[in-house]
Amino acid sequence: MCGIAGKLNLSLSPASPPVIQAMCDGIAHRGPDDWGLYVRGPVGLGSRRLSIIDLEGGHQPISNEDETIWIVFNGEIYNFPELRQELVQQGHLFRTNTDTEVIVHLYEEHGVDCLQHLNGMYAFALWDEPRQRLFVARDRLGEKPLVYSLRPDGLTFASEIQSVLRDPEVLREFDLQALDLYLTLLYIPAPWTIFKHIRKLPPGHYLLAENGQVTIQRYWQLDFGHKTALSTAEAGEAILHLLEDSTRRRMISDVPLGAFLSGGIDSGAVVALMSRVSPQPVRTFSVGFEGNDYTNDELPYARRMADRYGTRHEELWVRPHMADVLPKLVRHYGEPFGDGSAIPTYYISQAARQHVTVVLTGDGGDELFGGYGWYQRFAAFDLRRELGQTWGDGLRRSTGYLRSLDPWRALGTVKGAAAWTGHLMQMQRNPVTRYGQQTAYFQDDLRQRIYTAQVRNSLGPIDPLRVYHDRNGQATGWESLDRIFYLDHTTYLPDDILAKVDIASMACSLETRPPFLDHRLVELAASLPVSTKVSDGQTKVLLRQVVTDLLPQEILERPKVGFGLPMRQWMQAGELHDLAADLLHDQTFRQRGLFSGAAVAEMFSQHHHGERDYGHQLYQLLVFELWARAMLDQPVMGSVQL
Repeated sequence: MCGIAGKLNLSLSPASPPVIQAMCDGIAHRGPDDWGLYVRGPVGLGSRRLSIIDLEGGHQPISNEDETIWIVFNGEIYNFPELRQELVQQGHLFRTNTDTEVIVHLYEEHGVDCLQHLNGMYAFALWDEPRQRLFVARDRLGEKPLVYSLRPDGLTFASEIQSVLRDPEVLREFDLQALDLYLTLLYIPAPWTIFKHIRKLPPGHYLLAENGQVTIQRYWQLDFGHKTALSTAEAGEAILHLLEDSTRRRMISDVPLGAFLSGGIDSGAVVALMSRVSPQPVRTFSVGFEGNDYTNDELPYARRMADRYGTRHEELWVRPHMADVLPKLVRHYGEPFGDGSAIPTYYISQAARQHVTVVLTGDGGDELFGGYGWYQRFAAFDLRRELGQTWGDGLRRSTGYLRSLDPWRALGTVKGAAAWTGHLMQMQRNPVTRYGQQTAYFQDDLRQRIYTAQVRNSLGPIDPLRVYHDRNGQATGWESLDRIFYLDHTTYLPDDILAKVDIASMACSLETRPPFLDHRLVELAASLPVSTKVSDGQTKVLLRQVVTDLLPQEILERPKVGFGLPMRQWMQAGELHDLAADLLHDQTFRQRGLFSGAAVAEMFSQHHHGERDYGHQLYQLLVFELWARAMLDQPVMGSVQL
């Protein structure tokens, strides 16, 4: 695991070593063990290394035998032993035992198609000296980040935004469209960032810079339209086999390794499978927050899993010091990031790093096998199933299911269910639109109310949820729930969940590996009928059957419990409330000209007096203001001191 940075001058002017060095310094937390530069002619590559495999021989950048091809690499290639053996048989000579060097020789054999052979999480930049070609790629699911800035005369790239900003040629121009996306979604989806001249390389894409031209191409795409011919039993066996293999591969490490353990199915299954192959007790880590019933409810279940498998279990109890941790996290993310679960993720990463360098996680299980509540709601009213029933039968089923879901209990009457049945019929005609409306944090009317007139005029009639329609353009003919699965795999999973975990864990120099995101398992899950994931109000239908012998029954039967934080309470009183009150009522916030001070003050007052719950929205505004003070109001070159 590393942080990478680099620059290519398309004008062919010499690259500057001090700039590449400064960019690497900006991400030293990603690789505190080693660093290295390759600067020749118009290109400069830099690396900060967290040593995990081949501790002595893995110094980067790494080259081929005649030093005509060089690479900097962030991530892990889990099938590198097999690839290395094949390449040796083909005559390639290796000087290290790292997975990084495998990519160099694989590129010599296959060019950019080398990506089709890789099983792993990665972002890398490879310089082909004879062709004067820069090849930059990001893994299929987006586990590892890669941002870049493209100008007429050059390209700058790195693992994190603050590293790119160390290049003085990169402009810090604010992107108003990205702000609108952030307020709507809680995060900023690829390819946008909060800076107009910095973009994210989307997952499953690569960038080529050659002959003065820069192109971006997709090399992998998930297909929910092609369904497997396997029986349910056969699919279950295949899932367990792939999850076992994926977990085993992710345990390859030359440094201490452990796992995050919540009280849920996904992390529990990973720990159970780790325990099968580990010669020693697995180290596991859980976190609880003082006064937070949401996360603390998970701890007894995590403890039962730890006891069942005899893990060396650590529980961390913390009271977050928001005035200290939140500004630090904001600087690490480099742009506004409103998912409050970044806070517990940071704390548990910090605790785990005291004992291990690598942890396995359960991330991805919900997206693969249908673990979220919104999947239940869509499945309950799937048009293809509901239209197969009589109106009365469909209404009775809908009414019963509405009553079973907390968000809908107020609509548990027949009259309320009838109204919602009609509304949901409209939703089925455009499930993507309905999904966007359900998941938006700042609804359109609220955003319009808090923006200044200048911002409203500048944005015009832009729908920030159009990103969902753009992503879903190729999903014509898919079942509505498969379309929602696809949206989560291409927006929420990479740009919220994986971004959150990568940045928060790497801020602590900790590598995370999610076995559920092996692309072979992801492709199998996409081919499964939706009924194997969500059916009759049950989530993760098939996965629960697959892991039934691995987990205690009480964990298998538990509903989904997120890593929630009591934002409503925190924003009504206490340290977070005080921090938000200071910043959101300050003249600096008002004078930015983005938000109506009166409208934000009204939100704050209504929330404080319990009239409305604006906890998450106020948190988003607080994070934005902290970001603006750290990244916009400071001098360009020394503004991001981590």
